[in-house]
Amino acid sequence: MTKFLLSLHVLAAIVAVGPVTVAASMFPAAARRVPVPVGGAGGGRDGGGADAGDVRTVRLLHRICRVYAGLGIAVPVLGFATAASMGVLGDGWLITSVTLTAVAAGLLAAFVLPRQEELLGQLADGQPVERARTVRLAMFTGLFNLLWATVTILMIVRPGSTTGA
Repeated sequence: MTKFLLSLHVLAAIVAVGPVTVAASMFPAAARRVPVPVGGAGGGRDGGGADAGDVRTVRLLHRICRVYAGLGIAVPVLGFATAASMGVLGDGWLITSVTLTAVAAGLLAAFVLPRQEELLGQLADGQPVERARTVRLAMFTGLFNLLWATVTILMIVRPGSTTGA
């Protein structure tokens, strides 16, 4: 049962967290590339503002982040089930991983997704976005990705690993 749970946990991480990390990383640059009308505001959602195709790309990236973040709940649920099956719920590496996962989820929910929504709203209304705002979003996204990379490393190279590595 442990191997089955571990397999589901790893698959959930790949399928759910992978797309969020990629789409969130692409979002700031995609938002910067959306052309805005000369003079700033105007246009709006009826096609008179920013190029509809470019805004659709940014909207798609945000949707990927939102949907797969929701699916990502399966990762810690399956992780706890796997850890319980392995008898490692009290191990330091797991507690650290759970803490970093919670911080990453909080960062995504409190900083990444809301900032994406704000920028998407601006772009859909034909307003230019400040580069500083996309840079801050990229910073939060980078921290989110760094936390997930750290959790991944802890899961692979955990203290007391029986893999011999």
